[in-house]
Amino acid sequence: MSTRKQNRSLARSLWIFAAGSFAFGFALVPLYRVLCDVTGYGDRSQLERAAEVTEAPVLDREVTVEFVSAAPTYGDWEFRPEAGSMKVQPGRLYEAKFYAKNLRSREVTALAIPSVAPLQATQYFRKTECFCFTPQHFDGDEGRDMSVRFIVDPKLPGNIDRVTLAYSMYDAPPKVAAQDGAPNPAS
Repeated sequence: MSTRKQNRSLARSLWIFAAGSFAFGFALVPLYRVLCDVTGYGDRSQLERAAEVTEAPVLDREVTVEFVSAAPTYGDWEFRPEAGSMKVQPGRLYEAKFYAKNLRSREVTALAIPSVAPLQATQYFRKTECFCFTPQHFDGDEGRDMSVRFIVDPKLPGNIDRVTLAYSMYDAPPKVAAQDGAPNPAS
């Protein structure tokens, strides 16, 4: 095969790859929506329903909710829960606090990414208010308490008596920080 034919074949393959990548980028939005419907993560309709929770506590059951925090090793954050755990009654609304401090002298916007374990408990753990819903702007050396209000659904399977709510604190990408109205520290 001549070099010219090989180059054309390679160019054709690269164009097909680029078009496929472009199409995949557009397909991510509906795929994300399906993933949200299946897992309950990131679904705004579930967040709206969670905010409308009516308390109906199950008085004869206790579930331990553990709070865990992490900040990446390359970030300059102090981030911790106020309490390591609390005993809750399913069906009752609770509030937990986390403390975050920007250890840098410059302002920054942060994102807190939540996760719930065990995975089976995810659909039964509802946050009604949370600092993780929006990017958080911090001035240099600023620290503050941040709240999460939650309710454990009384339908939580009986074999689950411990739920872990974990957050990881990251610097927000410049695009997210700019959307939040915060100054872009990279500029």
